[in-house]
Amino acid sequence: MGSVTTSDGITLHLTDEGSGPAVVLVAGYRAAAETWVLQADALTAAGYRVLCLDRRSQGRSDAPAFGQRMARHGKDLHDALVAAELDEVLLIGSSMGASTIWSYVDLFGGERVRGVVSIDQTPRMINGNGWSYGFYGLDTANSGDFFTGGVPETGKGLSAEQASQGLLRLVDRLGAENVSPPPDRPETLPLLHDHAHQDWRDVIARAEFPVLMVAGRESQFWPCEHAGAAIRDTRSGRAVVLEDAGHATHLDRPDAVNDALLAFAGDL
Repeated sequence: MGSVTTSDGITLHLTDEGSGPAVVLVAGYRAAAETWVLQADALTAAGYRVLCLDRRSQGRSDAPAFGQRMARHGKDLHDALVAAELDEVLLIGSSMGASTIWSYVDLFGGERVRGVVSIDQTPRMINGNGWSYGFYGLDTANSGDFFTGGVPETGKGLSAEQASQGLLRLVDRLGAENVSPPPDRPETLPLLHDHAHQDWRDVIARAEFPVLMVAGRESQFWPCEHAGAAIRDTRSGRAVVLEDAGHATHLDRPDAVNDALLAFAGDL
């Protein structure tokens, strides 16, 4: 399709390749659609139609100062699904991309959804009140300004050197000229704040479609146990924890992630 226009006039970049049952991939904070290329290759080869969405202020989509909240991102995903005339779709999100999917489901229900895959995204960022699987060091006392300067280092999980191997895989596949650091997007700082204060556990618990939670054992942001805890009350949920994988799980262990995605998709 190339692009879709949201209800508030923003142009979102949307790639579309392959044919067969539809799969929509939604990347995390500051990540572009191209970061899904290793999954798109595997899914199209297996007979799926694969669409990759650049959320507002990411990749090649417009970067407005407004709409920087999870509810609007959920509505953007809805607008993209409607524009692409997609029903019975498998939604796959990494990091904040997964939260975008839960925002969409919270707002519009699961009528268009065959299944959801969350890749290394805890359903609740703030620790406390019996929940210890949030962002390392984030609690109610500091949540007001925790992300004021962006996403902080935690000193946990894979080292920067270990995590760089995922970037090298993208370079090998796309070419160095097509892989560059994401630009600074100061307009998205309110989005980080809003994201930090969401709790999707009730949305996941009420899901009437299959849910797969994938976590990296060495995630830099939160304990991998969030995956199992998130689907504890879900009717049709499963959790997979991948060894030697950090927050960018689909880049750190692309073959293992692809195997999990294809097995899950095949069961739908």
